[in-house]
Amino acid sequence: MSASPFLTFLGAAGTVTGSRFAVDLGDERVMVDAGLYQGLPDFRRRNWEELPIPASSIEGLALTHAHLDHCGFLPRLVRDGFSGPIVCTRETAQLAEIVLRDSAHLQAEDAGYANRSGYSKHHPALPLYDDTDVEKTLPLFEPVEYGVPTDLARDVRGTLSPAGHILGSSTVLLEAGPARVLFTGDLGRDRHPLLLPPAAPAPADVMVIESTYGDRRHPDPDPEHLAAAIRRTVGRGGSVLIPAFAVDRTELVLVALHRLTQDGRVPRLPVFVDSPMALATLDVYRRAVSAPSPQLRPEARVLLEALDGLDLRAVRDPEHSMRLNRPSFPCIVISASGMAAGGRVVHHLAHQLPDSRNTVILTGYQAEGTRGRQLLDGVRQVKIHGRYVPVRAEVVQVDDFSVHADAEDMTAWLGRATEPPSTVYVVHGEPSAAEAMAQRVRDELGWCAVVPRLGERVRLD
Repeated sequence: MSASPFLTFLGAAGTVTGSRFAVDLGDERVMVDAGLYQGLPDFRRRNWEELPIPASSIEGLALTHAHLDHCGFLPRLVRDGFSGPIVCTRETAQLAEIVLRDSAHLQAEDAGYANRSGYSKHHPALPLYDDTDVEKTLPLFEPVEYGVPTDLARDVRGTLSPAGHILGSSTVLLEAGPARVLFTGDLGRDRHPLLLPPAAPAPADVMVIESTYGDRRHPDPDPEHLAAAIRRTVGRGGSVLIPAFAVDRTELVLVALHRLTQDGRVPRLPVFVDSPMALATLDVYRRAVSAPSPQLRPEARVLLEALDGLDLRAVRDPEHSMRLNRPSFPCIVISASGMAAGGRVVHHLAHQLPDSRNTVILTGYQAEGTRGRQLLDGVRQVKIHGRYVPVRAEVVQVDDFSVHADAEDMTAWLGRATEPPSTVYVVHGEPSAAEAMAQRVRDELGWCAVVPRLGERVRLD
């Protein structure tokens, strides 16, 4: 009698970060994604907790895409004993290399700053992993093409399909013995300015879907919202600071700024990209557009036009970045991270938030507990590097840039399935969003939909 396959929810249950899933078939074990927790301290502390499974017992891992909350735990997994293949697309491997090296650098930098400043509760403050762990991780990446079944263990194989979220992003179909389980990772939208829409869902017995925006519908794009915020800021003699995810979001912001400048809706301003990771990511996107990549829309060449047409200034060294803490002329600074959880943007916020002439423009999802979420919620002061900083700058949320499927997008995508799954597990969302998405699946599709608990283990056959 063959063994039953089981799925364990090791992360992204009850929260929108920390995606980690294990699938067991007898003595075989694989994972899908190994992401960092971000946001509230209680979630971030989970990064330091020992996994309930030995890292050395994992034979292979399928990676959906290169965002930190999906790939950022990989070096720690390797430090703890994982040595199997990491299967993903070529572009995901390229981007993950950039993201993981930057993550190790920022962790070391933050730990050093905390030790020098004395604001950490830990003595000494340590990074979760370091450059050595990243360099041991990178050789494990095994890029594959979309649609090609690939062995992750003796009786477990995975097949990637385009997810339309960021360059290289994938859904993952795992076939574990007789069971088929489909993971959406982060599902994109039909209207991504550069990428083609997600491929239709593969036939599966079980689906594991994200619910970042499971309780809402994205508003229709309104470029004037961004343009007006920039014009107001320039009129006050201030500068615009845009915390942006280095991977994909920076590209989309540049395209939008180029169009607004071309149309005369905003003045031509210096645009500083102050993130080594974002600059390296831009190179990957530039190569993909020039190739061109089959993931991209024909009109994706607008990215190259934006890079050539804007007064774009790359900021690579810390000294130049420090000068942007207090710009002496109106300009736009794009800097990571997108939720203001770390990176150079945090230093910029510390100096620019107290000045009412300035504007901070939030362009993406802000997880609970992040500085971005606090600013979005209208706090009058925010804690940065152990000190409270007054918030006098204007804070604007621009929803045009989201590349996550909303509730309608996800339901429509699920409706394209050629056969209904036995169960849909709803993860990667705050509790209210996950439950709303599950209820929608029950009501509109008539499928069994469950919001799993962290650590819950379920049968797949």
